[in-house]
Amino acid sequence: MEEMKDISMAGLRSMFYMVTPNESSFQHVEEVPKYTSQASPFFITLILLELVVGWIKMGKPIASISDGITSIFAGIISRLPSLFMRGLELTTYIFVWNHFRMVVLPWDSPWTWWLAFLAVDFGYYWVHRSSHEVSFMWAAHQVHHSSEYYNLSTALRQSLVHHFLSWVFYLPMALAVPPSVFAVHIEFNLLYQFWIHTEVIKDLGPLEWILNTPSHHRVHHGRNLYCIDKNYGGVLIVWDRLFGTFTPEKDKVVYGLVFPIKTYESLNIQVRLVLYISTSSIFILTFFFEKLSTFSNGPSWKPGKPRLGDHEQVPHASSLSHLLLCQCLSI
Repeated sequence: MEEMKDISMAGLRSMFYMVTPNESSFQHVEEVPKYTSQASPFFITLILLELVVGWIKMGKPIASISDGITSIFAGIISRLPSLFMRGLELTTYIFVWNHFRMVVLPWDSPWTWWLAFLAVDFGYYWVHRSSHEVSFMWAAHQVHHSSEYYNLSTALRQSLVHHFLSWVFYLPMALAVPPSVFAVHIEFNLLYQFWIHTEVIKDLGPLEWILNTPSHHRVHHGRNLYCIDKNYGGVLIVWDRLFGTFTPEKDKVVYGLVFPIKTYESLNIQVRLVLYISTSSIFILTFFFEKLSTFSNGPSWKPGKPRLGDHEQVPHASSLSHLLLCQCLSI
């Protein structure tokens, strides 16, 4: 019983990266606990707790049942590949480690642990940024941004194929960092991002300068013009500050895609943008490289526009009242 309690608490602490190098360093990949599985019971518990606290603080529901079910179902779908195969990120990492490693950092050193923490989070920043700036990656990642609500269930709304696109960004680590250390941090990095999907937590004071917080991530999920393509960080917000993609929360954030999908059909949400990009490429009657640009440039790119497109030309909401007005006019 005591052992089960320890495992349960380890799962909860891993969601906030509240673990030490000593308790999360392993020599072999097979020894690394399934932290995501350990944390899974807390997902639903915290979602329900957020609903109660949100209702008390805001005086209204912070989610719809349909949207929440869609998000949870998308989360289940996204984990299906792991039932049949080891994650592609880890598989390719082990391959590079076995055949091309240049140095071997000690698996039980706190310095290796902290280096891996920074390296995984740095890699995630570029995975995430590329997922917004490269159309074929956005076609997968848009699933996560498709909800017009922002709560803990939104964190579970993930693409079935997104993890198949991210593995290459972590491969440089495999030249030196043991796979077991990488395996720990790739899970912790993912789990940390669950709790920042909430409107219940407003501000964390000085931590806002260093960590990715609910306030910073609310901006990232916004369709307001000032929010688009901002705040890509996973655990740390310092990467955004360094590379010029940071912006603080200002106006009331309006959530969702700039072209709202208006559906709760999970399959539709997963594949809709892939079909759109493919169709757009077919109808661009120009040079072949411009057809390819439909996949490699930004989602809002059109021939004659900058690589990332022109955000001023896409529909956006500058305030919540603007969105409500548009909805009223469409009735």
